[in-house]
This record gives sequence, structure tokens and C-alpha cells, in this order.
Amino acid sequence: MSFKGKLRLVGETDIGKVREHNEDTIAVDSEIGLLVVADGMGGYNAGEVASGIAVKTIVNLVQESVGREDLRVNDPATGMSRSSIILRDAIHRANKIIYQTSRTQPQCEGMGTTVVSALFFDNKMAIAHVGDSRLYRLRNDKFEQVTMDHSLLQELVDRGFYSAEEAQRATNKNYVTRALGVEPNVEVEVQEVPVQKGDFYILCSDGLSDMVEDDDIHLTISTFGANLDTVAKQLIQLSNDNGGRDNISVVMAHVLEAFPASKGILERILGWLG
Repeated sequence: MSFKGKLRLVGETDIGKVREHNEDTIAVDSEIGLLVVADGMGGYNAGEVASGIAVKTIVNLVQESVGREDLRVNDPATGMSRSSIILRDAIHRANKIIYQTSRTQPQCEGMGTTVVSALFFDNKMAIAHVGDSRLYRLRNDKFEQVTMDHSLLQELVDRGFYSAEEAQRATNKNYVTRALGVEPNVEVEVQEVPVQKGDFYILCSDGLSDMVEDDDIHLTISTFGANLDTVAKQLIQLSNDNGGRDNISVVMAHVLEAFPASKGILERILGWLG
């Protein structure tokens, strides 16, 4: 289906104030409603190699699949839609390629990357992520984090050692418990959420979420939401104003209109008969 006039998508990435290289990679595909942010790690330039492999693999595999599959169909075994399965499988494939590359190329040894991805379909969004790159939603002036970090800090919050407010101020935020390329296999967290007209979605690397408070992200979207490019640029500016200690990536979507999947001829006939 076409998302023209229904979704507004933008993406911005910035090196920040401290790092020598930008090891983040982003992708925005307005044709198929795909958003991806990957935050690479590793020595030399290996982090950007890992994030680049992740994003390229996910985009290529999803583009191939979307053209030939009905994204609404649910898998009988898991109950997941094809959209979610396509995203999950693409991330698994990316993990294998990054892992093999890190084992065979000495300059890439130890590289890895986090990833967060979203695919719109039939008034829904499939989300798949690994690590601490995040997806937020702003709906009816309520701003919330949709994904949960795969990090040591989040585990400590889950176990009651930190409150969410204390975690926001903690210094040991960057120890991730899952990443692509570290092991031969990785557990990908997948979920599906309903999408409403007027929603804003933001995918970001921790270069944003570590530098800018959630309340300030919310305020920035509320203030500049009429122009999504301005929102993304303002968020990167805020991160740099607060120290810019890491690469900063922001990918955003604004839902302008509903996008129900078009019904097949059989569904239409059954609807008439019903």
C-alpha cells in the first residue's frame, strides 16, 4: 500500500560533540513505511560497519518481503503478523552477518550494534528491537517509551533497585545486555501496537535519550510538531547543547491519516453478503 499523504517521515543523525566518527546508521523508507536506527559499537570504525550492515540488511530484506507478502496475515504458530515476522527475521539475518564478519575480519573483531525498527501496516505498527535504542510515542499529549531497554540499568529498575526517576539520572546507562553481532544468535523483542491519526513516533539512539530528558523531548515535539524536520533538528541541537557525548540519531513519524489495508476481492464480496 502507499503511505503518501498518510505518514510524514524524517530522519537526522549527527556525530555529536565528542566522538571522532558517527557510528549510528539510520534508514527511512516512506514507500513501505519502514524506520530503522542502529547504534554501532567497536574499535576503530567497526561500530559504523556493524550498524551499516544491520540497517542495509533490514531495509533490503523488508523491501523484498513487503512487495510479495500480505503483511496482515497472522502466523498460526505464533499469532504474529507477517510484518513482525519479517522485521524479526531481518534482524536475525543481520546478526548472523555481523557476527560472521567480526569473526573473519580482524579489524572488525568485537563489533556490534543495537537496533530499533518499525514497520507500518493496516493502522498498526510492528516494532522490533535489540539493545537500548528506543521508540517513543506521543498520543493526545501523553508521551511514553514503548520499547524497554535491554540494559543492565533497566534490569535493575525491573528488580526494584532503581526507580525510573533515579535511572534517568544514573551514570551507568550504557551497558547493554543484548546487541547484534556479539553471539551467533540474538533474542529480538517484537511487539505490535495500534496506530491512530495524530500520533507521533520517535526512534532514537541513546545519544538522544541519555542527553535529553523525556519531558524535553515531549515539549519539543509539542512545540514544533507542525514541522517534523524542525523537531528532529531541535532534538539533535538539544543533545549537543547538553554535552553531545555520543552520536545522536532521530527518526520520526507523524500519522496524518488512517491507513487501513485495502481489502481483497473475496473480503469485499463477503462483506457485501454479510
